[in-house]
Amino acid sequence: MKNTTVSLLAKGALLLATIIWGTTFFIMEGVINNIGIYSLLAFRFTFAAVLLAIILFKSLKKIDFGYIWRGMILGVLVITAYIFQTYGLADAQTTPGKNAFLTAIYCILVPFIFWGITKNRPDRYNIIAAILCLFGITLVSSSGNDFKSICVGDALTLLGGIFFAFHMVCVSIFSKNRDVLLLTMLQFLFAGICAFVPAMFLEKLPSAIPSGTIFAVIYLALFATCLCYILQNVGQKYTEPSSAALILSLEAVFGVIFSIIFTNEILTFKLFTGFAIIFIAILISELKPKFPKKKVERL
Repeated sequence: MKNTTVSLLAKGALLLATIIWGTTFFIMEGVINNIGIYSLLAFRFTFAAVLLAIILFKSLKKIDFGYIWRGMILGVLVITAYIFQTYGLADAQTTPGKNAFLTAIYCILVPFIFWGITKNRPDRYNIIAAILCLFGITLVSSSGNDFKSICVGDALTLLGGIFFAFHMVCVSIFSKNRDVLLLTMLQFLFAGICAFVPAMFLEKLPSAIPSGTIFAVIYLALFATCLCYILQNVGQKYTEPSSAALILSLEAVFGVIFSIIFTNEILTFKLFTGFAIIFIAILISELKPKFPKKKVERL
């Protein structure tokens, strides 16, 4: 019973994180029009790191080299993913909904990355899902009736999805026998540093920042970064990687829903079809262990 309760709580934590992350796509679209991308990410992750360090003050003495190199890798992976994703969102041809679903390709990639690490070859469901996902991406990314072109924003978003996949795999591996909250704090710290350096040399903060943008940045730092990554890392520690990937994939669904509600994004038939195919691919990739086997009655 205890293990069942822990599992349910862990999955609930992952679901809450996906709902909050689903709100970030349309919020980010508005924020990046008023503040530089690197400045936004630097503040977002540094603020989250400081807040978490205050909460974990008594546990900081446990940090050793093992925590530091793990946190550094996770920080570099997550900030790289966010840089690609945010630059992709900044492209006028990429909508928050498209950005959300194209990012979700990490769910398809996770089994293949684990293959390279654990030598466990992806099964036919993973391969079928990958093929379907590529077709769905073609529908979502192609402009008009041209199925050969892909805009820069969509390509950058896909690169971000690849780095999110590597990040997710590393979280599963690095969190074993480690304080996951300390690891999360160090991840934020190194991500913030990586964003701060280019922000200092390439960007200049505007003289006046709208109050709405300030509140949005605080929301992104406090809830979408600090809270969500705690929920993800803790939830993922007590959830099988495939199940965690499936729950986290719902971020794309919530991203489209919130985008339609708050930004009046137009969901065309082609986009809807592409979204549906990508989501079906995710379900095929992650749910195949749960498919019931047909029982054969013997006389």
